[in-house]
Amino acid sequence: MAKDMAEPLKVALLGCGVVGSAVARRLVDDASDLAARVGAPLELIGVAVRDLDKPRPASGVPQDLLTTDAEALVAKADLVVELMGGIEPARSLLLRAIDHGASVVTANKALLGADGPQLYEAADARGVDLSFEASVAGAIPLLRPLRESLAGDSVQRVMGIVNGTTNFILDKMDRTGAALADVLAEAQQLGYAEADPTADVEGHDAQAKAAILASLAFHTRVSTGDVHCEGIMGITADDIRDARKIGCTVKLLAICERTADGVSARVHPTLVPRSHPLASVREAFNAVFLETELAGELMFYGQGAGAQPTASAVLGDLVQAARHKVDGGRGPGESAYAALPILPIDQARTSYFIRLDVLDQPGVLARVANVFGNQGVSIESMRQGVVRSEDGLAMLQIVTHQATDAALARTVEGLQAADDVHEVASVLRVEGM
Repeated sequence: MAKDMAEPLKVALLGCGVVGSAVARRLVDDASDLAARVGAPLELIGVAVRDLDKPRPASGVPQDLLTTDAEALVAKADLVVELMGGIEPARSLLLRAIDHGASVVTANKALLGADGPQLYEAADARGVDLSFEASVAGAIPLLRPLRESLAGDSVQRVMGIVNGTTNFILDKMDRTGAALADVLAEAQQLGYAEADPTADVEGHDAQAKAAILASLAFHTRVSTGDVHCEGIMGITADDIRDARKIGCTVKLLAICERTADGVSARVHPTLVPRSHPLASVREAFNAVFLETELAGELMFYGQGAGAQPTASAVLGDLVQAARHKVDGGRGPGESAYAALPILPIDQARTSYFIRLDVLDQPGVLARVANVFGNQGVSIESMRQGVVRSEDGLAMLQIVTHQATDAALARTVEGLQAADDVHEVASVLRVEGM
C-alpha cells in the first residue's frame, strides 16, 4: 500500500535566468511526478528577481510568483534553490536560509570555491543539506559519485575538461587551423561565449570548479585561490599545429592530484595525446577523468552547460534534499578530515613541450641539451624543424620527461639567456603521455 503523501514542501527560487526559468517550469509542469518521487508536493512559493519590470516573455514563470524581497522569501521556505550567481547577496541569502532550517541547492561555483567552508559549517550546524551537483559539469553526474559512490575508495587524480566554451574554441582551432580570435568571435555569435568571455578564456570558471573537485576528491579544503590558473588566450595556431605533429591536441584542463607531499590543483592549456579519452571530447562538451586506487580509471562525459542540462542537475539535488525532509536524515556533509597541505605550482610534476628558434650551427643541439641537463630535466624527444635560410634559424621541438614546474622554469630562463637560442616560442605542459 502506498504511504500517505506528506505535507507540501515550500520551495523558494533565487534567480529567474535561463536556468532558473527552466527549473520553475519543471516544478509547475511536472508537479505530480516530482511529488510522487519525493513523497510530498513541492510548492513553488516565489521566485526572487532584481527587477519586477524586466520583460521575461520566454520564462513561463507566472508574474504573481516574482518578488524582489528575497530575504522574506527564504524565511518561509523549506528548500531554497540559488541560481542568481555571484558572491553577494547569494552568500547572505543562503546563510539566512540555512539558519531558518531550509536545505539549499546551488549551482554557484564561484561562491563554493570562495566560501564553501562557511556554508558547509552552517549546514552541518543546522543539520540540513547543502547540494551543488550543478556547480561543476552541468548535467554530468560527477560530484555525487565523488562524495558517495567513491567514498570508500581513494581518488589519486582528477583531470578534466570543465569549461565548454574553451573546449569549443580549442576543438575548432584543432579541426580548422583557425586563429583563436576568429573562433572566439564565432563562439560569441553562436552563444557559446559571453560578450565578455574573460571568466572562460582566462580559466577562472575552470579554476573555481577545480577547487570544488579537489576538495571533494581529497577530503581537504581547497579554495579557488589555491588553484594555479592559466587561460587559453596565448594559444596560437602554431601551438595547435605543433601538437598535431607529435600526435596531441590542446585542451584546457583542470588537474587535481594527490601526491606524497599534499594536494596540487591547477588549470592550464595542456597537450593531450590523441589516444587519450579526453582528446576526443568535441565542441562544448565536458568530460572528467578519474584515477582511483580500487576502481581504476573512470570517465564522466556529457553536456557541461546550458539551461536544460543544468536544470536537470539542480532538480536532482532538489528531489534528493526534499526526500530527506520527508523521510528524515540528510545527505553527506563536508569531508575535510584529511587536511592535506596545498602544494604551490612549482612543486607540480608534469612533462613539457618547448618550441625554440635556435641558430643553425654545429653543436647547438648539444648546448641546448646541456641547459636541460643542468636543471635535472630529462629530454624524451627532440625534433628539428625546417631551417630558415633567410635568418639562419632552425626550429626545435622538445618534449621532456616529467619534471617539477620550478625546474622547468629555471630551464626556460637558461634557454632565454643562451647565445644559441633566438627565442623560446612556446612552452606547454603535456599530460597523459
